[in-house]
Amino acid sequence: MNSLINTPFFLVLMFAKIFILFFTVTAAYERRDNCTKAIQTLKAVMDKRSRGNTAYWLQTNTGKIPVYCHMTSHGIGGCGGGGWTLVMKIDGHKQTFHYDSSYWTNMADFNRPGGKTGFDHRETKLPTYWSTPFSKICLGMKIGHQINFIVINRPANSLYSLIADGHYRSTSLDRNTWKSLIGFRASLQTNCNKQGFNVFPGNRGSSKARIGILGNNEKNCGSCDSRIGFGTGGYRDNSNTCGNQATHNADNGDKHIKAMGYILVQ
Repeated sequence: MNSLINTPFFLVLMFAKIFILFFTVTAAYERRDNCTKAIQTLKAVMDKRSRGNTAYWLQTNTGKIPVYCHMTSHGIGGCGGGGWTLVMKIDGHKQTFHYDSSYWTNMADFNRPGGKTGFDHRETKLPTYWSTPFSKICLGMKIGHQINFIVINRPANSLYSLIADGHYRSTSLDRNTWKSLIGFRASLQTNCNKQGFNVFPGNRGSSKARIGILGNNEKNCGSCDSRIGFGTGGYRDNSNTCGNQATHNADNGDKHIKAMGYILVQ
């Protein structure tokens, strides 16, 4: 008799525990965003919490691959915490990710092993470039031993969807925020200030950036001589593909700074 009375209570208690567990896991997925949403088991979620910033096996449309995820709660500089998924690492000294490189417009990856590590000098482009939706982008530049980060609040289906078609898309960042990527050495001309994605001037040979900001000494964007950004090219140093180029009356003098760039999403 007692067992019959207790059975409904036991079932209610069991379903209540399952309900609580489900929403605990769901909340963990939402907090950790893309990196965690690609992990499909509770054990993986719990392991992730203890492992911290490292590579995790994530499901992409090319299969499961190891991708560096920055997971600790203290976050990444100005980007904050919440879980960040690596998309690209760009060496400004190399031509791999120049503005005109087809890597910006195709769905081909580059050096997947480089995507397993964090903020080093190993270039990479991962399938997360075209397969990972996000609400925020974390941009970082490393010069010497110093790394500075900024965040762009911009929902999209993928970074590919913002860049591959070549259309210009602005953001709400100001020039001082872009300059903070470089630090006290940053320099830009005072005019134009066109910024965002696929930032292209009127003159084809002038400074340009897949992600970044342009400056000009003239009161237009026709012949920009300065830039801060990722996937850059053009005047004056076409070989600088990530960092800061500035000439012709820039606000902090001429600069030719090549940086190591990092792009992560959340």
